Amino acid sequence: MIPRFIENQILSSLKAGKVIGLFGARRTGKTVLMNSVKEKLKNKPVLMVNGENLDVLEILSSQMLSILEKFTAGYKYLFIDEAQKIPNIGLNLKLIVDNIPGISVFVSGSSSFDLKNKIGEPLVERSKFYYFYPISQLELNNYQDFLKNKENLEDRLIYGMYPQVLTAKSLKEKKELLESIRDGYLLRDILQLDNLKNSLFIFNLLRLIAFQIGNDISYSELANNLNANKKTVMRYLELLEKSYVLFSLYGFSRNLRKEYTKTPRYYFWDNGVRNAIISNYNSITMRDDIGKLWENYCISERIKKLNYKNIHCNKYFWRTYDQKEVDFVEERAGCLWGFECKWKAKGVKPPKDFVETYKNSKFTVITKDNYFDIIG
Repeated sequence: MIPRFIENQILSSLKAGKVIGLFGARRTGKTVLMNSVKEKLKNKPVLMVNGENLDVLEILSSQMLSILEKFTAGYKYLFIDEAQKIPNIGLNLKLIVDNIPGISVFVSGSSSFDLKNKIGEPLVERSKFYYFYPISQLELNNYQDFLKNKENLEDRLIYGMYPQVLTAKSLKEKKELLESIRDGYLLRDILQLDNLKNSLFIFNLLRLIAFQIGNDISYSELANNLNANKKTVMRYLELLEKSYVLFSLYGFSRNLRKEYTKTPRYYFWDNGVRNAIISNYNSITMRDDIGKLWENYCISERIKKLNYKNIHCNKYFWRTYDQKEVDFVEERAGCLWGFECKWKAKGVKPPKDFVETYKNSKFTVITKDNYFDIIG
C-alpha cells in the first residue's frame, strides 16, 4: 500500500471526546486508510462500521443515549465509514462524546460539505477535519525513487493518481477503472447531493470545463452552450467542487486597475478523470493539450502538498486585461509566490507588471525538470 501522508496526523488527533472527520471523493482510499489506522491502534478496542448498513444507520440516527451506550460498550474508538448517509449524525456523535467517557470517533464521508455541517455545528471545538485526495506526488516521493517517478510522469499526466488506477497492471485496466470512477462513483455522488437527475447535463458541463483548463470561464457562455440559465450552471459547478471533482481559483488583485478578477478558473483534482471525461488517453506526443495537462497536474499537486503539510495560504491566479499572467499565486506570510507551469520552459520570464508591482514577490517556472521538489 502506498503510505498516505496524513495517516500519522490522524493517529495523533484521535483523542477521547473528539470527532475526527476525513472527507474526499469515492475511490481515493478513505476506507483503506481507516483500516490502516485501525491496525496501527493494535490491540485497542475499535468498533468500525459503515453508514450504508441499515442496522448501523438506525442505531446511529436514534438520538437515544441508552441505545448508543449499548452499541459502543467496551470500545475506545468508533470508526464510521460513509457517515454522511446517517441522518442527524452530528447530534448523535455529540451525545456519544458528551456522555460516554473515553471514546474517540473517526468518521469518513464523500460529501464533505453536508457531513462537515452536520458534525461541525453540534461539535464546535471538538471536531477536526482532514481532506483526502487521490494519491499525491508528495506521497509518491516516499514510495518511489526519483528515477522511477520521472519514468512514470507521462502515465500520471494521462491516467491520473487514483490509487487503483495508479497500481493497475495494464493500460486497458486503467481505462476501465477511470470510466468506472467517472460513470459510477463521481456522477452518483453528485446526483445524490441535491436529488438531481440530469447526469447528461453534468457530463456535458464537465466536458466544457475540461477543454478550458487554465482559461477564465464565462458562466453565461457555459449556460448558452448547455441551453440552461447562469444560476443552474453556477449551482452545478458548486456541487462539482463539493464532491471533489473540480476546484476553482480566483484572480488576485491588489494594486493594478488592469488586473482581472471577474470569473474563476476551474481545474480537476485528477488528470485521469479529466481525460476520461473527454475520452482521450493518447500519449503526450499525440496531444495538443499537454500545456493544459501539465498546468492541471502541477496546480492540483501543489495544493495537495500545501493542504497535507498545513501550509496556510490564499491561492489565486494572476492576469491582466492585456493577457499578462501567472498560473498560480500563493499569498502567505505577507509575500506572493508566483508559479508558471511550462512543459517546455525556454526563455520564460516573470511578467514585468507582476514583479514591479509586488516588490517582494517570488517567481518560479515549474517544468518537468524541477517539479519534483516544488509539488512533491
